[in-house]
Amino acid sequence: MELMSHSSTFLLPAPSNPSPPSLTYALVVLNQSLPRFSPLLWSHAQLRLCADGGANRVYDDMPLLLPHLDASDVRKRYKPDVIKGDMDSIRKEVLEFYANMGTKVVDESHDQDTTDLHKCVAYICDWAQKLDKSNLCILVAGALGGRFDHEIGNINVLCRFSTIRIILLSDDCLIHLLPRTHRHEIHIQSSVEGPHCGLVPIGTPSGSTTTTGLQWDLNETEMKFGGLISTSNLVKEDKITVQSDSDLLWTITIKKP
Repeated sequence: MELMSHSSTFLLPAPSNPSPPSLTYALVVLNQSLPRFSPLLWSHAQLRLCADGGANRVYDDMPLLLPHLDASDVRKRYKPDVIKGDMDSIRKEVLEFYANMGTKVVDESHDQDTTDLHKCVAYICDWAQKLDKSNLCILVAGALGGRFDHEIGNINVLCRFSTIRIILLSDDCLIHLLPRTHRHEIHIQSSVEGPHCGLVPIGTPSGSTTTTGLQWDLNETEMKFGGLISTSNLVKEDKITVQSDSDLLWTITIKKP
């Protein structure tokens, strides 16, 4: 079984003399409060999209995250490349501001069967057609918190695009999929994440999950809703290994300064 490696290096500042990045990052901003580290995510990304009302959040919240800078300068600097969605949440003045600055606006109000995040991920996949998909990583800011049905919809996008690295982020934690098609190594960035973590089966129960590096490791353990799931676990080592016969969600806390 092929190995898939994971690391939250996007939560670390870019080195002053960077080597070529191993992953190509794209950022999607949703219509929830921006995580405090959003400017850092923005700097890592080669493509930045706002999902509909996510543009309101960039316009309103990014200056608050950078209070030492002039708000007008921040809004000009943090201009999304694309605004995409059904356009039922973005404020008119925000849409006009970014459109006048050259942001591409894609109105998909005709499509009410997919979420705005789904629409944005599909756009990124088209944009990255020439890339090896294993080198693409989509960061989603504001994916957690707020309405529970929105959170579930975002998690469903992880499952619908299971061959793409997609990481859901809030101020408190991150979530991404561990596909059953691979064995996994998760390299912990202990300065910015942990120690609390969890592994949750998604789609189907897990008949056998085995881990190393956790406080409470699993050894060919069965997990399912209505039975055991691994929540409130703790990372114990710098490298966590996971192998399972079902897709799993990995979640870990993000440390606050």
